[in-house]
Amino acid sequence: MTSGEMMKTKKPTEKTTRKRYSDEFKDQALKRAERDGVALVAQDLGIALTQIYAWRRKRQMEGTVTEAQRLKEAWVVRLARGIGRALKRRTRF
Repeated sequence: MTSGEMMKTKKPTEKTTRKRYSDEFKDQALKRAERDGVALVAQDLGIALTQIYAWRRKRQMEGTVTEAQRLKEAWVVRLARGIGRALKRRTRF
């Protein structure tokens, strides 16, 4: 098959758009899920169960700092100190 033939056989792809939900909508859905159950709320709202679980996990993780984030912050602090020291040495003369 030549490249020209391959171009003819490909079908145009359609872009899929993702639904975006407001924070207020997510909060209300999560409150309902706690009260009525995730399965019922997901069915009522027409969204996947996994979406509600993902929102819940994200909300739980908002206040926590991971080990990778701590290491990155420490690295940035060390870098900033090193730059500060280098600038002091450079401007001393």
